[in-house]
Amino acid sequence: MRLNIFLPSARGQSRSDAEGASAGSFRAFARRALSALGPSWLASPVRRAVQTLSFLVFLALFFYVCWPYGSRQHAEARAAKEIVEAEAFLAIDPLVSISTALAARTWVWSLTWAGVLLLLCLVIPRGFCGYLCPLGTLLDLFEWAIGRRLPSVRLRRRGWWVHLKYYVLVGALVAAALGVLVSGFVAAIPVVTRGMMFALAPPQMGLLNGWHLVPPMNAGHYLSLGLFAAVLGLGLLRPRFWCRHVCPSGAVFSVANAFRLTERKVTNACIGCGRCLAACPFDAIRPDYTTRPADCTFCQTCGGVCPVGAIQFVGCWKKLDLKPEGASPPAEVPLSRRGFAASVAGSLVVVVGTRTCFGARLGSSAAFLPIRPPGSVPEREFLQLCIRCGECFKACPYNVLQPMGFEGGFESLWTPRVVADWSGCEPKCNNCGQVCPTGAIRALPLEEKRCARVGLAVVSTATCLPIARRGNCVVEGSNPPALFCQNECTKAGYNAIGIVSFPAQTDEDGKPVGDEKSLTPEVASENCNGCGLCQTRCHHVNVKQKRFLKESAIIVVAGPGNEDRLMRGSYLALRKEERRQREEERKRRQPKATGDGYLPDFLK
Repeated sequence: MRLNIFLPSARGQSRSDAEGASAGSFRAFARRALSALGPSWLASPVRRAVQTLSFLVFLALFFYVCWPYGSRQHAEARAAKEIVEAEAFLAIDPLVSISTALAARTWVWSLTWAGVLLLLCLVIPRGFCGYLCPLGTLLDLFEWAIGRRLPSVRLRRRGWWVHLKYYVLVGALVAAALGVLVSGFVAAIPVVTRGMMFALAPPQMGLLNGWHLVPPMNAGHYLSLGLFAAVLGLGLLRPRFWCRHVCPSGAVFSVANAFRLTERKVTNACIGCGRCLAACPFDAIRPDYTTRPADCTFCQTCGGVCPVGAIQFVGCWKKLDLKPEGASPPAEVPLSRRGFAASVAGSLVVVVGTRTCFGARLGSSAAFLPIRPPGSVPEREFLQLCIRCGECFKACPYNVLQPMGFEGGFESLWTPRVVADWSGCEPKCNNCGQVCPTGAIRALPLEEKRCARVGLAVVSTATCLPIARRGNCVVEGSNPPALFCQNECTKAGYNAIGIVSFPAQTDEDGKPVGDEKSLTPEVASENCNGCGLCQTRCHHVNVKQKRFLKESAIIVVAGPGNEDRLMRGSYLALRKEERRQREEERKRRQPKATGDGYLPDFLK
């Protein structure tokens, strides 16, 4: 069984002579076309074609499928565009699934897809890195545009860093086993998704919908952009330095390479020209031209540049006349026990520091309690499942969901929260749960999502204009009269805000002061799901437009009793059960008839 998918070089003559001799053939035309694209295209056209297609699919999912505009029916619009699941690349990153399952002590649906990909990589070892990973393609583009122009900063030898990816992998898995998820900071697909979210999504929003819709940046944004720039900048040291030596997702595939069914073999036809060594993008070839199996991605670029066809990609059991080993095989940098010990110690420091800082804030009465997206699981499990990929931000209309900075400590960094001052949660959108790759936000149908309570709207009696008798805050032309907050709630179909009419205030002599009556809002907690549309409207009108207030007079508050965070089960069934219990309580509290009439209050 031979798996050679590279374009072999012509033998016995120079490449230009071979092409000239067969100028009229399709093969010669293909070689000229591929040469125009670049040497790597000529050497391994199948790999480059798959890599390009994969990157284009990733861009389409990110910029088109996750673009939530074009229709107010946001859920239907996304589903119509989603031929491939928007979170497909996140689902096939095995480190994301494995670490999330470890941290949350639960099954994560994406484990199935990651397992399928690992099985495929038994035939094409580490093929995810060589063919599918969009971050790898982006690093190739960075090398083509910038890296090759700065050769002076290149590392000239292999050092301790060549095994760094294994140490990072062990650290991430140890932290996950102790309940703190850090893989989202270093796994390949979350890194590229979050980097593009913070770097390229704002220009897309500004150019297509208006710059006023782009939310302000916080410290978390700048930190993420700095890390993304560092990942790209490592390519100045060596091409694909991140992929070769740092990426823990790649380390998972390198470990899986121990069970590979195929491998790269070098026959005794090798003439030692060194072309394969120079062409290998993953540093998978030793100085004696044999293979480092854990690093080989089966890209087959080396086979495409070999002038004598000495490199074959075959089954492990295939017997060939192999190139004889040298008298003294080249020394390799060994894995270090100190490196593994340092990675474990580092993960323990992260776990203890995170739990100490964040745990103290969470247990404090002054703790920052973010409003999470509808369908979010309980907070502790949410932090263990959320990989901070940024996919939910991209799919959210009007940037209702925004990334946290350090308000909730390190463990909450880059996790999503509802910013109701900016915008309220659209009643016809459930995109965030549909694109979440780990289940931190459950994929709820629209009717379930509308019943998922994320907070409770609370009216400030000190600042609300009607209650403070500073104005009625009535929507112009509404009949019957409607307040801004109540009008938004009614249009959304929640009907959680009613109007109470109060008589006018009087002075010391009992004479009315101001209007004869004042219409004030009253929140029915049993109907409120915390969407924040009321807060958005109050903030837009009374804070930004009219400048009557410094902050919205009606705000959504999270916390126990104000939100429902279910790991499983139906929110709709929960609301129905609450309604049944309220009805029973109402009946129980009704006066009971006796022979002498109704019971007095003290006997009820």
